[in-house]
Amino acid sequence: MIKIIHKIIFKTKRMKLLDKYIIKQVIEMFIMGVLVFTSIIFASDTFITLIKQISMYGIPFKIAFLIIILHLPSVFVMTIPMGVLLATVMTLNGLSLSSEITVMRACGIGINRIAKPIFVFAIIMSCLSFVLNETVVPVMTKQSTDLALYAFSKKNIPEGKENFLFKEVKDGGTLKRLFYVGDCTDGILHNITVLDASKDNTIQILQAREGETKEEGWRFQKGAIYTVTDNGKALDTTMFDDTVIKFGMDLTKEMNKNIANEHNFIQLCKFLTKKNIPKKQELKISLFDKIALPLTTIVLVIIGVPLAITPPRVRYNRGFLFSILIIFAYYLVRALSISFGETGALPAVIAAFLPNIILTIVGVALYYKKVYTIS
Repeated sequence: MIKIIHKIIFKTKRMKLLDKYIIKQVIEMFIMGVLVFTSIIFASDTFITLIKQISMYGIPFKIAFLIIILHLPSVFVMTIPMGVLLATVMTLNGLSLSSEITVMRACGIGINRIAKPIFVFAIIMSCLSFVLNETVVPVMTKQSTDLALYAFSKKNIPEGKENFLFKEVKDGGTLKRLFYVGDCTDGILHNITVLDASKDNTIQILQAREGETKEEGWRFQKGAIYTVTDNGKALDTTMFDDTVIKFGMDLTKEMNKNIANEHNFIQLCKFLTKKNIPKKQELKISLFDKIALPLTTIVLVIIGVPLAITPPRVRYNRGFLFSILIIFAYYLVRALSISFGETGALPAVIAAFLPNIILTIVGVALYYKKVYTIS
């Protein structure tokens, strides 16, 4: 009886040490993976957006950079599955190359037992990703949108500068508006000229002695608005003492881009019950994606574990390469699935979960084959 208890305690202790040994390596690689993939996304997409906002819309660098920082939680939601996959493949591949998995199997520890702490870690990270996406991301995205709208309305007027101009361009690169200001003192603009070519076939020229930016738009005092055709024929002239005009980009379009991220799952469900919602199909896909994306963490581990177990004849670490290929395949299928969903070719729920379904089927098949072959 004493011997049996001793064996149970020894075995339990050994298993706990095994879990700690594997989890320690997984966490180290996970942190590195999240940092690497976050840096890649920032370098390839986020900073391009930053430069575009500064050059096209006149947003100050500090405000644009703060907007980027506020989007950081949403980036983490995307990189957590990548980091867990990289940690899984690199850790198991390293254990396999150093023959540690062979030793564990010789001691009666199967692949299922070796992968158990990794799956537990993946489930925890999946829950963390879901909570982060439901609580932090909506708040940060809403603050980012509000900050962007404020910056767009203010137009980044440089205090104390004289004889300066800035412009807005259309999507095709043609001129939309041209602003000229004589000088800016204490937030008051002097000697303002605005060339507005946003409407087809007509051009409006606004000249004002003074002006300032307000929350409701641009306020001009003591000036005139001239409306002419493209060939220079005058159509109308309006004199004013005080007027407010809303210049700038279509803010409603910008706000609609972040509707999904500004709401959690329940809030977005309520929002979709409204009538006449623009791009409702896309919002439905985003709704189901709030569940599908966190589950991706577990799905990638299912397919990553069998691929990470290196055959004895292979003596090099191929973990990073496998991670990149799996991530590329997942986001390729995801992009195609969402595209078909947005066109209506696929139901919203299928469009959101199709990448997970495909990778789960492939992963389960590989996992079963690897466990059956090795065991």
